[in-house]
Amino acid sequence: MADLFENPMGLQGFEFVEFASPTPNVLEPLFEKLGFTLVAKHRSKDVLLYRQGDINFIINREPKSHAAYFAAEHGPSACGMAFRVKNSHHAYQKALELGAQPIDIPTGPMELRLPAIKGIGGAPLYLIDRFNEGESIYDIDFEFLPNVERKPIGHGLKIIDHLTHNVYHGRMDFWAGFYEKLFNFKEIRYFDIKGEYTGLTSRAMTAPDGLIRIPLNEESKQGGGQIEEFLMQFNGEGIQHIALLSDNLLETIDKLRAAGIPLMTRPNDIYYDMLKDRLPGHGEPVEELKARGLLLDGTTEGGHPRLLLQIFSETLLGPVFFEFIQRKGDYREGFGEGNFKALFESMERDQIRRGALATEE
Repeated sequence: MADLFENPMGLQGFEFVEFASPTPNVLEPLFEKLGFTLVAKHRSKDVLLYRQGDINFIINREPKSHAAYFAAEHGPSACGMAFRVKNSHHAYQKALELGAQPIDIPTGPMELRLPAIKGIGGAPLYLIDRFNEGESIYDIDFEFLPNVERKPIGHGLKIIDHLTHNVYHGRMDFWAGFYEKLFNFKEIRYFDIKGEYTGLTSRAMTAPDGLIRIPLNEESKQGGGQIEEFLMQFNGEGIQHIALLSDNLLETIDKLRAAGIPLMTRPNDIYYDMLKDRLPGHGEPVEELKARGLLLDGTTEGGHPRLLLQIFSETLLGPVFFEFIQRKGDYREGFGEGNFKALFESMERDQIRRGALATEE
């Protein structure tokens, strides 16, 4: 995809998301249910590479590592992420010149040094320029398992579409400025969502390559809502959810359900009855969407549907969850904003059900 605007860091998409857990055997079975396969193990560290399509999930189980300390503080979580860049040395030095804080990731002999800066919640943000087949960081630092497909199809999830940050109230400007200053991200959407009892604001930030999208979420002034609950449970700011893209979401969701991944309950019938008015001529099978609880958003202006199908899992790693989406008709920039209020109110009802949100009778 061509750059949307000037790309001084040479960004080219997400490379991986790194995970850690203070409790053994939490991440591995979850990733397998999500359709990922263990394809490689690090040559000298207790680090695993799980893959599905072009999605790389790394599980870092190395004792006394940055990941281990992060997990001890935050629980099972995404403890780091990596951007692909054209030249990692150039990008790293430029980031430091612009005020980024370096993070030293210890390496062993004959290992690549992966430059990293301090990101959300103190998690490393790696800058990776070795990602071509045969010369990637995995070809050098990992050993691939025998007789395992290098890019397993799994449940049909292809790439990381976006991931969100939940931030403390008043910190949205800081994190928006972080991505704007260092990487030339731009704000493409702004939302102010109000439920019956709580609310949030969200800024959707997109990188110049159009492949890295990071919405920032902040609790509204009245407090007590979903973002505040996340920050309390997570013990700080961090990655709230990771959205994974499928080319056939109906089929992917059937496989996720069969594997035992719990998904959010669907909206009421009124939501689906209103689709014909909200998105006339969308052409999607409404009964099949309803049966699976899938949400639909986008535009049908000019008779050319540009659509986003989406559904969220329940929380799977502490307060962290996953989103599963499909984009149709070259609909690249939307995040399902037409569904935000319905989703927000659904999550608010779940808070009430769990007793996490008090209401006045």
